[in-house]
Amino acid sequence: MEELAKKARLLMGIVMTLAGVVVVLFVTLIAYHLNPAAFRASPVAENGSTPEASAPVATVPTAAVWHPRSIETDLPAGERGKQIRYGYQLISETPRWLGPHADEPALRLAGNELACKNCHLGAGTKAGAISFVGVAQRFPQFRGREGKMGTLEDRINGCMERSMNGQELPTQSAEMQAMVAYIQWLSEDVPEAKLAEYKGLPAFEIPAIKADTVQGKAIYEAQCQACHGTHGEGIRQPGGGAGYLYPPLWGADSYNHGAGMRRVLTAAPFIKANMPFGVSWENPRLTDEEALHVAAYINHFERPHKANTAEDFPDKKLKPVSTPYGPWEDPFPAEQHQYGPFPPIVDYYQKTFALKKTN
Repeated sequence: MEELAKKARLLMGIVMTLAGVVVVLFVTLIAYHLNPAAFRASPVAENGSTPEASAPVATVPTAAVWHPRSIETDLPAGERGKQIRYGYQLISETPRWLGPHADEPALRLAGNELACKNCHLGAGTKAGAISFVGVAQRFPQFRGREGKMGTLEDRINGCMERSMNGQELPTQSAEMQAMVAYIQWLSEDVPEAKLAEYKGLPAFEIPAIKADTVQGKAIYEAQCQACHGTHGEGIRQPGGGAGYLYPPLWGADSYNHGAGMRRVLTAAPFIKANMPFGVSWENPRLTDEEALHVAAYINHFERPHKANTAEDFPDKKLKPVSTPYGPWEDPFPAEQHQYGPFPPIVDYYQKTFALKKTN
């Protein structure tokens, strides 16, 4: 009986082994059927390596070595590269391509001679200056000003109607698609650690004081006037080219009163992080209070008016506290919305509606 039991165990082992071999062969046949290329031998190079082993692996650069993409050195080849370059040109030389100087009358959509890069410094590549880096991933997003979800194309058209004081670009136009392609390209392969640095404007401590245009004028004359002019008229491109070397800050050729930069609490952090020309958000020259005064000074002058701004922010509770045009969902006067002090308005929205306001 013991001998019989041994033979039975041996036979069972053989059966199990054969069953395993059958399973492996079955799985291999299925894999070959699904992906025969995986079973072909790779050609071997003279150095003994295979192409797969030699090919570089695409990785996101680390924050220590990453830098915003350059139109001069990082542009992809082919049609995509041409489209991205056109988007860059539209953003850098807007008056020439989309403004009064455009060759095609149908493309004369911008109502002034500002360029997108006048606010998005470095054509959207400078941190602390409303950069385009990482922007594409944030859309679609809810937009309080429109009261609905908006696309990147919607956001670009918001600038066209307000900062450029003009008309919307057709969504499917070559120009719109080129601008989107450029912004998407700048948003690719950005290390997580860099996204916050390049997002929007730097943190700004809202001063508890009312902005003073008299102090703002003195600071403007000392720090800004050399580039932007005594009357905020800017300096035009040398040689009579389209647009400005340094943009006008008020008057008929500036952004209209519905633009985001018209809000003191949007303009002030931009000014602090970037002005006078050459400073950075890490090493500003102006204090929060000085930037607030300058923002109030440049924004108290006349500029083009956008129609129908009363329809902005269908939910008035979402309106930024420094929006200088009504109506508002609070008891504070128009002058305080334009010049402050803003902390009492911020506190009101926090206590009344549980909304944290930052601009």
